[in-house]
Amino acid sequence: MSISIENSKTVLENWVNQFSDELYSWALYKTSSKETAEDLVQETFLAAFNKIESFQGKSQPKTWLFAILNNKVVDYYRLSARTTKNNFSLTEESGYELSDGLFNTTENWVDKELNPIWEQDGELLDNVDFNMVFQHCMDDLPEKWKLAITSKYLTDNKADIICKELEITASNYWQIIHRAKLLLKKCLETKWN
Repeated sequence: MSISIENSKTVLENWVNQFSDELYSWALYKTSSKETAEDLVQETFLAAFNKIESFQGKSQPKTWLFAILNNKVVDYYRLSARTTKNNFSLTEESGYELSDGLFNTTENWVDKELNPIWEQDGELLDNVDFNMVFQHCMDDLPEKWKLAITSKYLTDNKADIICKELEITASNYWQIIHRAKLLLKKCLETKWN
């Protein structure tokens, strides 16, 4: 089912009307930025228009558009990682300092009681207010840490791929993931009541 040049405009208009909202929601979920999500959806439709003649109907149009969008999201994070490649700033150092406060001098956990918010974990992700606080905590992470967490948990990339994109070693990657999760936990316990 190849689409001719004459029909491509009409077909694409139908796809924009049918799938824009779903694509935007997915891009927003993946990037946490309205502007970035809008740009990625626009780039997705532009790429689809430029390649519409190659669409053979072997998959549903929605599946094809989501595949294009997912590639755009990966490209976005890859570019973000490159632009922050050498940007180990005081913010990152302060992140290490903050997460170090969770350990004692013998590098064991500082003993604290479990915060009651973690007992309602099944309900938290359905809570709009919690998600806003979580997003705020994510935004407070150093950029490279945020990229590592997002790549691992939202785009489900493998560690070796993330290490290549961020140009870091595997041990540095695991340290970043560990410390970022600790900072997220600390931020959530502080800001979520």
